[in-house]
Amino acid sequence: MTATLIDRRPVPSLVTALPGPRAAAWIARDQAVLSPSYTRLYPLVAARGWGCTLEDVDGNRFLDFTAGIAVTATGHAHPLIAQAVAEQAAQLIHMSGTDFYYAPEIELAERLAGLVAISGPKRVFFTNSGAEAVEAALKLARWHTNRHRVIAFYGAFHGRTYGAMSLSASKAIHRQGFAPLLEGVHHVPFGCPRETLDALFATVCPPAETAAVFVEPIQGEGGYHIPPPGFLAMLRQTCDEHGILLVADEIQSGIGRTGRFLACEHFGIEPDMVCLAKGLASGMPLGALVARAEIMQWPPGSHASTFGGNPVCCRAALATLDLVQREYMANAARRGEELLAGLARLAERSPLVRLPRGLGLMCAFDACREEQPNPTVREHIIQAAFRRGLLLLPCGKASVRLAPALCVTAEEVDTALRILDQACAHTQ
Repeated sequence: MTATLIDRRPVPSLVTALPGPRAAAWIARDQAVLSPSYTRLYPLVAARGWGCTLEDVDGNRFLDFTAGIAVTATGHAHPLIAQAVAEQAAQLIHMSGTDFYYAPEIELAERLAGLVAISGPKRVFFTNSGAEAVEAALKLARWHTNRHRVIAFYGAFHGRTYGAMSLSASKAIHRQGFAPLLEGVHHVPFGCPRETLDALFATVCPPAETAAVFVEPIQGEGGYHIPPPGFLAMLRQTCDEHGILLVADEIQSGIGRTGRFLACEHFGIEPDMVCLAKGLASGMPLGALVARAEIMQWPPGSHASTFGGNPVCCRAALATLDLVQREYMANAARRGEELLAGLARLAERSPLVRLPRGLGLMCAFDACREEQPNPTVREHIIQAAFRRGLLLLPCGKASVRLAPALCVTAEEVDTALRILDQACAHTQ
């Protein structure tokens, strides 16, 4: 679907106060029945979308620089994705891939094995989500190594299920009230030197008991932090020395978002396992664990998923990978350079914008007051952008992230930067 097929109204285009009357009615119904654990930033009730445009139930149109939290890689309702979903749904919606065989799951596994930057034969386990991919990696690491300890990093976010939550360390609210968490999980600072790991090994985390190191090549929820030079290579070397597995959580950074298929490719390292989800199927629920074949040798029944590798989701993923490889990965690199350059210019003009950073379409900046990160300023900027028709997301302590679909245009990047400039000026 394109704007041309609907009408030529510009984007963004706001036709009611926010929220509009229909949105307000839906929000009232939501508050009566849905879990209060959901986090809603602003009163947006989505109705339909195309590309980087989202329209609410009142007809207001927004420029979406969230992509459903970096999920709709090819944009909202891409016609080729919608066609793939419809065609597969008309043939076979479900036949659990852990008990039976069907072509879409096998084809997608072959495709991912060829794309993921791990040398040699690989095997794939499909899940419904990123958190489930992390859980599968955790189980497989312990099974393969016969070790129980794992290392993760402060600022990491790996999901909210128990194993993934135990690895996460970005916000206290994610853990508060849920203890006891998984035993044997140790955290160190993201970007730490080798000496920090050596001290951990020498005190509370013997390397002979350590199964894996879990790392986001670029931290997502924790603040879109890019690692210092040599950090990931140091992790790879340390893991090799001690027989520890290196697990790359590419759930947010993978599928071409940084301008390469995986973010770890920018740093020249090969993990032993890669966790994927989010953009893998352009909005359909699908995750995957890709591992060296010699690692993924657990016996039948040791791990399974009823819905993971669903045929409809797999067809959506195959269509997604076609588009990402053919055009959108290169577009992400180009548009990301433009977006980051624009954020750098904004930082020169506005004292509220500091430390613009990113790779490809994984960009962020710190919202500051008097040179210090300020969550209240961040909230004001995001709300001011929303009131002007631009959708943004927070991350980290006081950061704003910009993660549009990989199909974003140069004009849309310019529009987002202009609105963000206005939002910052209004916040001042």
